[in-house]
Amino acid sequence: MEMKAHKQANTKHAHLQGNLIIVGFGSVGQALLSLLFQNIEIRSDQVRIITADEHGSEIASKFSVSFTPHSLTEENYLAVLEPWLDEGDFLLNLAVDVSSLALMELCWRRGALYLDTCIEPWAGGYVDRSVSPSLRSNYALREQALAFAREKQEGPTALLSHGANPGLASTFAKQALLNIAADTGMAVKKPTNSCEWAQLAYQLNIKAIHIAERDTQAASQRKQPNEFVNTWSVDGFVGEGLQPSELGWGTHERHWPVDGAHHGFGCDAAIYLNRPGASTRARSWTPLGGPYHGFLITHNESISIADHLTLREKGEVIYRPTVHYAYLPCDDAVLSVHELAGRNWQIQAKKRILRDELVEGTDELGVLLMGHAKCAYWYGSRLSIGEARRLARFNSATSLQVVAGILAGMIWALQNPRSGVVEPEAIDHELVLEVAKPYLGELVGIYSDWTPLQDRGWLFDEDVDREDPWQFKNVRVT
Repeated sequence: MEMKAHKQANTKHAHLQGNLIIVGFGSVGQALLSLLFQNIEIRSDQVRIITADEHGSEIASKFSVSFTPHSLTEENYLAVLEPWLDEGDFLLNLAVDVSSLALMELCWRRGALYLDTCIEPWAGGYVDRSVSPSLRSNYALREQALAFAREKQEGPTALLSHGANPGLASTFAKQALLNIAADTGMAVKKPTNSCEWAQLAYQLNIKAIHIAERDTQAASQRKQPNEFVNTWSVDGFVGEGLQPSELGWGTHERHWPVDGAHHGFGCDAAIYLNRPGASTRARSWTPLGGPYHGFLITHNESISIADHLTLREKGEVIYRPTVHYAYLPCDDAVLSVHELAGRNWQIQAKKRILRDELVEGTDELGVLLMGHAKCAYWYGSRLSIGEARRLARFNSATSLQVVAGILAGMIWALQNPRSGVVEPEAIDHELVLEVAKPYLGELVGIYSDWTPLQDRGWLFDEDVDREDPWQFKNVRVT
């Protein structure tokens, strides 16, 4: 199944009456501005950018929006932000090292809407050795946000973790489940809650879900020694890469990882490995790239999708798929990660985010659902750098996929302004697809007979479980 992106229509999906405060203006923030004004009724004098440095000031100037270089800290964020936030305003958190929970609580008090692309701690939270690996995980950050949601319940909408992944990945997973059901002759109504989505995944026998991404974008200038190069935030990638590797843990799993651990609190839908995600690899597959070894980097959607697809009977968990990210970034980023590991995780002196110097390549981002009657099914976005540039200024393929998720999340929040704290799995995936589709290149659904046992053991003996190809033991690269 293949759907070409529609030509962008100048349709405004929502109206923002108040002000938009954008915290953080790196590659994603800079990529957002032109599409923001195309899709939302908002004037330039309603937008205020507050960011840590001067990067991107020339782009802000092109759109005549306010730009304030001011680094936010735990000590100053209230003084800086509170005067600019009131009922009907919207805070878009695109920063690293700025606590999502702190900004979400501020927005709740002021009656403002909130959206972020991941749940961030204050600076140093990812590498704080004074706490256990469990407590510096995405699992712990998510549990703190959900505890806030349970305490506050009603209030202005705060949409957590809605970029490409996390964000669009949850929408892709829902659409993929419906597509597999239709293609295997299963008559189903669109589920309306997490229990019904979990029931559908269970009936389809989905054992594992990978957020399977392969980025082949390449620049005219290659990575240099002592330099970290990436197609999106270097600090963001390194931060999550140094967190413990995390994955939703499925009920079909029968081989416990030797370095695995339960968190011992919260929803118990996920586990972590006592090693950084940037040093953990997993086997996966995408339609263009074929089989590959990706980094098993922690991501919020690995936990939230697994949690929302958990099926219980009389209080006992009877079904959950294994869910995790399998990320193969661009070649220069792979080299950067290898160099970072060789430096014992001390970040390089130079950082470079690729955009204008990119000359070729595609970001292939989707979900790979495995174990069902048709083996494996990948559904997602294939977006080339050339197509990204035709669709929007100041973008790479990677940033545009993230921006598509942000726009869709913002529009849903504006249309549903009193929904409290919500996750991507709880919102209307059809609306998200409608808004995001024009910026995703090709939306493609492709079946494959690939399994992680393909071509295994022909050169050396390997310890694998041949009775069930979808065991994490077979997926993990050791």
